Amino acid sequence: MPPKKKNVQEKPILLGRPGNNLKSGIVGLANVGKSTFFQAITRCPLGNPANYPFATIEPEEARVIVPSPRFEKLCELYKPKSEVPAFMTIYDIAGLTKGAHAGEGLGNNFLANIRAVDAIFQVVRAFEDSEIIHINDEVNPYADLEIIKDELRLKDIEFATKHLEGIEKITKRGGQSLEVKNKKEEAEFVKRIISLLEEGKRIANQVWTAKEVETINSMFLLTAKPCIYLINLSERDYVRKKNKHLLKIKEWVDANSPGDLIIPVSVSLEEKLAGMGSDEERDAYCKEIGATSALPKIIVAMRQKLDLISFFTGGPDEVREWTIRRWYTAPQAAGTIHTDLERTFILAQVIKYDDLVEYGDEVAVKAAGKLLQKGKDYYVEDGDIIFVKAAEGKAR
Repeated sequence: MPPKKKNVQEKPILLGRPGNNLKSGIVGLANVGKSTFFQAITRCPLGNPANYPFATIEPEEARVIVPSPRFEKLCELYKPKSEVPAFMTIYDIAGLTKGAHAGEGLGNNFLANIRAVDAIFQVVRAFEDSEIIHINDEVNPYADLEIIKDELRLKDIEFATKHLEGIEKITKRGGQSLEVKNKKEEAEFVKRIISLLEEGKRIANQVWTAKEVETINSMFLLTAKPCIYLINLSERDYVRKKNKHLLKIKEWVDANSPGDLIIPVSVSLEEKLAGMGSDEERDAYCKEIGATSALPKIIVAMRQKLDLISFFTGGPDEVREWTIRRWYTAPQAAGTIHTDLERTFILAQVIKYDDLVEYGDEVAVKAAGKLLQKGKDYYVEDGDIIFVKAAEGKAR
């Protein structure tokens, strides 16, 4: 009998830029708590956020340590001289106003900065505070959500229309060449994109074929970016898990951004916790009020939205958590350590995280037959501990 064919998984094409060096941007109207949230999540004070629109002019950037119980456990097992956690890059982007797509306020600057990031934390104000002005003179999260949705959507219509014009310059030449045929198909697809945008839909929340994703990625559309909605509550509402706006916000997201996450957060609480001197002080306060920080959940959720996963290298010298995109092959993962390791890759010795924890050390894992030998076609899985063998060196 002929040998059975291997059941090989087909690698999908993901929305967004290729690679693993991806960035998230904090987006919202002015004075909704974006910059204060940025300071809390990054522990990176930029001076007190000003209580007026456009206090943030240029996007501020910081790297955030990714919460990782697995990394902590591996450090406990290996007891390395050096510990290097994973990071995520976050930008604080200037506040948007109605009419930004047409250049109002800091519109063009704002939208260019969103175009440069790969995912969006959209901060929505759902707290009352007479001392913090609202750019539209009232706290109305549904109106705020509509403004940002429309500004991004209208700018995408502009981007898509310009893209279509470029395609039609080729199709108008006529002829039966393969290039013209392909461009005609692309033109029809872009017209479909424009129709969806005119209907008020986000590109990220639709189902696309691999070929369609390639076209969308070439257009760098704002509504093609994954989004997590952060609902900024007062500390009181966050602790008691109640707010008059939450149910209607959920209904809005379900209708306009289906499948996207809503995470309640109290930026005022996060600011208070970030300002405390020690973890013990923070833990004591959280125990006192009966609530915990939302930041770990927010960071982990965004990594998942970006299809980012982790693999580890470990030994007595160093334990490091590496960030890669889902569906990276073993050589691509090796290339995040050093480009030479990808170019001269031979094989990867892989230990599953759960196996290492169960057996206690690499020797016991190997004795149990759990040390896996993987070649160039292996897709690295979240939590893999990898020892790379290459013609020009080794990495663990």
